[in-house]
Amino acid sequence: MKITAVQTVVVNAIHRNWIFVKVLTDQPGLYGWGEATLEWKTRAVCATIEDLEPFVIGEDPTRIEHVVRRMTGFSFWPLGAIGLSAVSGIEHALWDIKGKALGVPVHDLLGGRVRDNVAVYTHLRRAKIGAQVPTSDVNAFCDAVQETVEMGYNAIKLGFVPYTGYTAPLPEIRHVEKLAHAVRERVGDGVEIMTDFHGRPDSVEAARAYIDAITPIKPLFVEEAIQPGDVGAMAELARQVACPLATGERLFTPREFADLAEKRAVAYIQPDLAHCGGLTGGRKIAAIAEAAHMGIAPHNPMGPVAGAVALHFDLATPNFVIQEEAVGLVPWFRDICTQTYPLDMQNGVWGVPDAPGLGIEIDEAEAARHPFAQEEIPALEAILPDGRIANW
Repeated sequence: MKITAVQTVVVNAIHRNWIFVKVLTDQPGLYGWGEATLEWKTRAVCATIEDLEPFVIGEDPTRIEHVVRRMTGFSFWPLGAIGLSAVSGIEHALWDIKGKALGVPVHDLLGGRVRDNVAVYTHLRRAKIGAQVPTSDVNAFCDAVQETVEMGYNAIKLGFVPYTGYTAPLPEIRHVEKLAHAVRERVGDGVEIMTDFHGRPDSVEAARAYIDAITPIKPLFVEEAIQPGDVGAMAELARQVACPLATGERLFTPREFADLAEKRAVAYIQPDLAHCGGLTGGRKIAAIAEAAHMGIAPHNPMGPVAGAVALHFDLATPNFVIQEEAVGLVPWFRDICTQTYPLDMQNGVWGVPDAPGLGIEIDEAEAARHPFAQEEIPALEAILPDGRIANW
């Protein structure tokens, strides 16, 4: 069996363009789907997939590690977020092809499932664009949280922290504390709450002030309390607070995660399988984390193929904890797929798919109804009161 072509199908989902990758083979009707979505870098990722195509044409798609090494090793330059997202999308499709060729779901190829379902969490109102509520209105925010939980979720991730800098003003700390307590009181102790700082604090001290305000509600974790990449600062912060920390959506290589593990800098890591080299990279990262007693909570606010990849990974990964999803991002999220769709959530969990491969197919006719368009970029609003650009 040989790879004959690599194609991209771009679908505009308002705040991001989903980049679906279709790898074709010389076997009639046998192809695979992957996803290489990277916010606001659509043109660059699609062009990089074209640049990588010569490295994979003519190769056996079932030799997945070998094909990945062709893309990474022959590229010479470190690939970074754009390059590794392109690699990841192609890599996903290889697993899909192999599973289809053998007639088994991908989680069987990963050693078999170690659990019977996958716990998931969502965002406010399932991340539906245009349905968010400002944190300034505590009652309305709590109403939206309750509405989300009543959709069947047992866990939710929220943004409590404002755009900030090197200091955390006392009025802001007080408001975050009030908001967090109100949310916990509204949903009770049976719902896991996570909060994403998005790396907004520019200092360990500012991050610590907000974490201390949130800690009494016992969040499962605080995500990206500071910008990623400074393992020493993250480890220092972890020693100063009484709340589990998480990071990893903007880290890409096993080496980066090994640094976190060696310093015990966080309790949970969050690799994104659409950016870290796919299942090949994700499995290596998970093993590093397991050796350091760290749980794994994969990042994934993207499209349905990325969700399917995460589902198979989670089923076969012993130190998996909980999976991010954003299936409410656009009202037609489900429609972009054919009848094969493994991401139906019931009672806060995804079930076990048994279809060959990833168990998901993109309806290309439906996809064509949502062609590439310049995304709406919410990060452009991240401005501090004095006019300085903040971390979104």
